[in-house]
Amino acid sequence: MKSNDYVKYLTQTVVKYIDQPKDERKRHRIEKKDMKEPFLFRWFGMFSYVFYLGMRRKKHK
Repeated sequence: MKSNDYVKYLTQTVVKYIDQPKDERKRHRIEKKDMKEPFLFRWFGMFSYVFYLGMRRKKHK
């Protein structure tokens, strides 16, 4: 990819972002954040997340 193509791509991306209404950008950001997996699951896998949930349940009883 040549530098000219890269500049063109960046310009199109920025213009596309700026053209969106503010509330739509905010909604998209919130949706993206909600789809993210929990930190423990994302970094350490399923085992640590299940362990955390088990400890949390045990603590509440």
